[in-house]
Formats: sequence, C-alpha cells, structure tokens
Amino acid sequence: MSKDIRRVGDDNEVGIATKTKPKTKRPNMYRVLLLNDDFTPMEFVVHVLEAFFNKGREDATRIMLHVHHHGVGECGIFTYEVAETKVSQVMDFAHKHQHPLQCIMEKK
Repeated sequence: MSKDIRRVGDDNEVGIATKTKPKTKRPNMYRVLLLNDDFTPMEFVVHVLEAFFNKGREDATRIMLHVHHHGVGECGIFTYEVAETKVSQVMDFAHKHQHPLQCIMEKK
C-alpha cells in the first residue's frame, strides 16, 4: 500500500522562497495643547497636567505658566487615539468642574 503525497514544488522544480519584510510606517503623532483663558484657576491647570499627563509638580507648573504667558502650551505628543482620549478626558474634567479650559490636538 503506497501513498502518493504531493507537495508544492515536488515536480522536480527548484525554487527560492523569499520572505519580504513588510514596511511598517510610523504612526502620525499629535501634539496635545492647552489654551489659556481668563477664568480657569492656575492650580486647576497644574492639577490637570499632573493627573492626565503624568507631569511632576515642577513640570506642570512650568507648562501652566507657559500657557498663561503665551496663550498655548504643549502637554505631550501622542498617537492619534491617545491624543484624542486625553483631549476628551481633559475637556470632560474641566466641564465637570465648571471651568472653560480648552484642550486641543494638532498633527505634529
């Protein structure tokens, strides 16, 4: 009893198998920015930077002052999904605490 097992390339053909490496593209990155307003307390902005962007007290204060003096300040650079989530979290938190703080994202 014999079995006839045929495999690809069993026709006495010799071939070279090549493995192509897929080229992965780096994801687009987005800057998350806080915008200055005349109503949100500075301490609240520092708290937002500490809570949502894992900034230490010193970095959070420096960024808050930059926002205060220049009208806008960068909180961090993230992939689209992470940036979108952070913006949404900050806006919801500010709204919940009745502050007009604005947080936006822009492509880097």
